[in-house]
Amino acid sequence: MTMESAPVPGSGQATAVQAHTVHPPRRSGGGAQARPGERRAVRYGRPAPLLCVDAVAPAVTFALVVPVAWPWLLMAVQAVAQVALFARRDLYRMRLSPSVLSDLPALLGLTLLQWYVTMEALDVWAPQQGFGWAVLAYGAGTQTALTCAGRAAVYRARRRAAVRRPRSTLVVGQGPSARQVAAALYDHPAYGLRPVGLVAAPAAGDEQQVTGADAAALPVLASPQEVGRAVVQNSVRHAVFTAPPEATPDGAALFTLLSGHGCRVWLITGPGTVAGIPAAGRPDHLWGFTAQPLRDGTDRPLGHGVKRAMDAVLAAVGLVLAAPVMAACALAVRLSDGPGVIFRQERVGRHGRPFVLLKFRTLRPADVQESATRWNVASDGRLSQVGRMLRRTSLDELPQLWNVLRGDMSMVGPRPERPFFVAQFSRAHPGYQARHRMPVGITGLAQVNGLRGDTSIEERARFDNHYIETWSLWQDACVLARTAGSLFRLGGS
Repeated sequence: MTMESAPVPGSGQATAVQAHTVHPPRRSGGGAQARPGERRAVRYGRPAPLLCVDAVAPAVTFALVVPVAWPWLLMAVQAVAQVALFARRDLYRMRLSPSVLSDLPALLGLTLLQWYVTMEALDVWAPQQGFGWAVLAYGAGTQTALTCAGRAAVYRARRRAAVRRPRSTLVVGQGPSARQVAAALYDHPAYGLRPVGLVAAPAAGDEQQVTGADAAALPVLASPQEVGRAVVQNSVRHAVFTAPPEATPDGAALFTLLSGHGCRVWLITGPGTVAGIPAAGRPDHLWGFTAQPLRDGTDRPLGHGVKRAMDAVLAAVGLVLAAPVMAACALAVRLSDGPGVIFRQERVGRHGRPFVLLKFRTLRPADVQESATRWNVASDGRLSQVGRMLRRTSLDELPQLWNVLRGDMSMVGPRPERPFFVAQFSRAHPGYQARHRMPVGITGLAQVNGLRGDTSIEERARFDNHYIETWSLWQDACVLARTAGSLFRLGGS
């Protein structure tokens, strides 16, 4: 991929405009590179360490402070309550500049509330284990101190990890503000964001205004297509807007594209930038610039965690209950069509990550090329009676319960497609790529509305994106119920 390049300001030495390719950020460890489109397993920013710290702090406090022995169940309830209160206060979201001092008012207030509710509850239900105001103050203070100490250690470890393993970042904007933000990210690696490209509409004479601060120049990406290629080639995980998306050329399309690839999107405001808009979460800062996370409504980690747990339970139960049916299907395929009962095919999952989908074989393709590029085989004369029956009853989809259990798929979500058709449909239908913001599924809103087999791709993408933007666990339950009902109508594909 070729594009214009513009250096980052700071060194006072201009760099000529040249065509060159975006390269991933340099890494000190020489670790393996992520596959294109695959989410890299970087620990920096994940909430698990903070969750552990916040859950352990109450247990340690009770052991040190409470004058009577509390049941372990009550201690577990206290730990869960603390984590739930902190999550409600948005204390687990990723921040560019985390600080224990900025967390302290919320930590102390919520801990006092938790201890007060516990004191009142014990006075009513178990007076023999109750405590007074002195124990409340001492306990809340000790628990807050332990929580702060644990969080300080986590934040320090994250800053060190951010310096060692920076994540590829695109800066979206024009003029001095975009170059100042890029320079700040280069000069302060503790933020963990290393710019690999500047997204800006081409402006006459703009390259003459740029002077370089880093040995490598930043490529200038001038269109959403170039941005899409750069995101995949460089495993980009963050994007920084220096103006609201609606005030940026192609901003809405860029925001949808970046969110669809799983990037965290930030709005940076400050002197010389466009005034900010209300965004999700508390304001943060990036070397003096105000930073706010921008979300598309699909960034709901707690809800998606519940969805994943529900998927795992349903898939495990489904595999057990469907085992006799699956055994009968496998035997029928083996007797009718010979060896090779399970058909494996590469599909594209969440954030463009490829995975191997499993199905009962209903047709043996002539070669790998036919399997990857042929759209529909429902009317193929090579289908046996067993294969036709499996497709009409959708029993050929049962092995995908294993994909769900593994985490490749969900029970409900946009249906996964082959890489060849994903590339083709993404070029032809705006919004198709945005389907990959959520895990793909065995069934989906488009399918229960009759959009399966040889039906409109544009309408499927519309239904899939509507499902994503209005997602809820209840909607998943409704889709599953409608899917179960459709099995008796022998729809198939």
